[in-house]
Amino acid sequence: MITVVSGSNRKGSECLTFAKKYKEILEMLTSAPIKLLAMEDIAHDYFFPEMYMKGNQAPSLAALQDEYITPAKKFVYVISEYNGSYPGAIKIFLDACSTRNRDRAFKNKKAALVGVASGRAGNLRGMDHLGDVLNHLGTVILPNKLPISSIFSLMDENGAITDETTLEVMRKQAGELLVF
Repeated sequence: MITVVSGSNRKGSECLTFAKKYKEILEMLTSAPIKLLAMEDIAHDYFFPEMYMKGNQAPSLAALQDEYITPAKKFVYVISEYNGSYPGAIKIFLDACSTRNRDRAFKNKKAALVGVASGRAGNLRGMDHLGDVLNHLGTVILPNKLPISSIFSLMDENGAITDETTLEVMRKQAGELLVF
């Protein structure tokens, strides 16, 4: 199973647009099950001071971890640029998931990173930051990190990604992840 994670918890984010497109591309390239986990659609009731204590994981988070994280062999993290890095929603999610079955959730799994930004750098720095955290958890990162810049110029008036060069590099990275 591959889990595509849309890293912004902001409703209606472009991050989700790119994550959905990536899921669609993967579904065209493989028969493996693909799931989409959108930070904007989940309950954030797992963020409390005691969350780091063993056995104190919120039931809603345990259910997400059991459905999307633990059974996945590979991940795609699509992350927006927030304050020169990746969204805090992903950091707190990873922190919370690491309190239960950490190794089963992250160790020796593979991940592709996609940075999306309205600016010029495509969240290169945020992908490096997230990559460091994932490496610490034991996840192996696909070397081909994909920065996608100037995202509003890549979409049509309906919000669909229409830039063929962008779609091609997404397909290329997805193909690399499948054999990684």
